[in-house]
Amino acid sequence: MIDEIRATNVALIEDAQICPAPSLTVLTGETGAGKTALLNALKLLVGERAESSSVREGTEGLLVEGRVFLDDDPDGIVVRRSLSSDGRGRVEIDGAMASVRELATKIGSTVDLCGQHEHQRLLSVASHVEMLDAWIGAEAQLRREAYQLALKKSAQAAAELERVRALNASGAEALEEAQFVLARIDEVAPQAGELEELKQELSRAEHAALLVRNTEAVREALSSDGGVIDLLGQASGLLVEAVRHDATLESSYESLESSIVDLDELARTLRSYRDSLDFDPEALDRMQQRLSQIQGLLRSYGPSMEELFARREQAAELLAATNDYELVLAQATRAFDEAEAEVAAAGLALDELRQSRAPEFAAELNREMAKLEMGSAYISIAFESLERPQWSAAGPSHVEFMFAPGAALSARPLKKIASGGELSRVALATKLVSGRHDVVETIVFDEVDAGVGGATAKALAQAIFELAQTHQVIVVTHLAQLAVMAKRHYLVSKHDDDTHPVTHITQIDGEQRVAEIARMLSGDTGELARAHASELLGQAQAQWG
Repeated sequence: MIDEIRATNVALIEDAQICPAPSLTVLTGETGAGKTALLNALKLLVGERAESSSVREGTEGLLVEGRVFLDDDPDGIVVRRSLSSDGRGRVEIDGAMASVRELATKIGSTVDLCGQHEHQRLLSVASHVEMLDAWIGAEAQLRREAYQLALKKSAQAAAELERVRALNASGAEALEEAQFVLARIDEVAPQAGELEELKQELSRAEHAALLVRNTEAVREALSSDGGVIDLLGQASGLLVEAVRHDATLESSYESLESSIVDLDELARTLRSYRDSLDFDPEALDRMQQRLSQIQGLLRSYGPSMEELFARREQAAELLAATNDYELVLAQATRAFDEAEAEVAAAGLALDELRQSRAPEFAAELNREMAKLEMGSAYISIAFESLERPQWSAAGPSHVEFMFAPGAALSARPLKKIASGGELSRVALATKLVSGRHDVVETIVFDEVDAGVGGATAKALAQAIFELAQTHQVIVVTHLAQLAVMAKRHYLVSKHDDDTHPVTHITQIDGEQRVAEIARMLSGDTGELARAHASELLGQAQAQWG
């Protein structure tokens, strides 16, 4: 639930703040006053794409802040999203830097934004099955995921089967090349890690004389008569005598003795290293030949050892597939058949669930459509089984909403026969029905009442009022019948300052609200209009108890 939103330098908004009610909040005002700017701020808050054109002209950047309560969290989550005029953005959640994706996942998933062109979504038949699955809920999600996983496995099995067949179709020339590659690499038989070890050993063998000379010189400097260790021993004797007269030199003496021990150990280590060096010309020659062999393979099949091993595996695989083709083909075919059987079972389970629940979904839609003054018009949901090559991630069947303007008429594809007004009301009906079953906490309607009036307006207001009993609902509206139902009412107005127009958003109540409802009803705020507005407000607020 959105507890508070503050927008700074968003389009025409200089600084505005609203605190939506937990139930129903409306925003009203003249056309062009800037209601869309506040919705843009809300979109930024829930993780939608940011555009620098949203930054108020003449400012360095915009800032949207909000507090959202999730899952009865008593402390709420504080969100900050900024965007500079040059397009650089920043997101913070509870003071920590975050990504737009994190914002969309954490906050956006709890808010459903329904624009004034929401009915356009119904024109995309692909959205129909999405609406049905969303209404069914978790069970549809689980079955759809199982189907999609099986579909992916089947695609992988099909690719493997095709690969096996392609290997077998390789010509005699490819087979001869594979035999040659395998024989040549196996003749040398390189081992993992061998190249690095060989290079290290060769460097040591090729420079053995230098290594002996230098390590022996260092050992002589340390341990020969009159060498470093002897000199330090003499120094140690001098410190021993000094310690007898000043105990504070004890630590210096111990440090010196420790150094002598370390240098003596170093001298012994260098002598052992020198003795380990072997001037074996034959061994050196063998290592050089071995390096030459491996480097020859790398020139042909490398340049890395990993690529060399991969080339060998490819050659061996081609020969194996040729020699044991029937066995390999049988294994790949069996794996594909099993994967296809799994897809068929998962697809059937998904279809059965959808078809069993679709009539109930349609019935709910039709009840809402009747409330919205659509008479006996009705929706049915048609299923068409597809051929296996046509199966998609959405499922094994084509799902489409069918619409009939009256009970005596046959249902036909919704997108082909429904008028714009009918589409708008069907879209609202789907939103009202889905709202009772989905996991979102906040639903935002942006002028979904466009073109609605009379009895339909009253029915729409009542439907949204009922939705607000279970959800937080925020509505931008021009309908007085809907505005009077709100628990909290904000007036959006635009005023010109010295340089730029500025949008103001003010919470209104009492006489201010009566005046706004009167304006929405008749365009004026005279005594009769105010009386009518007061009556409507009283009747509507009585429903809240």
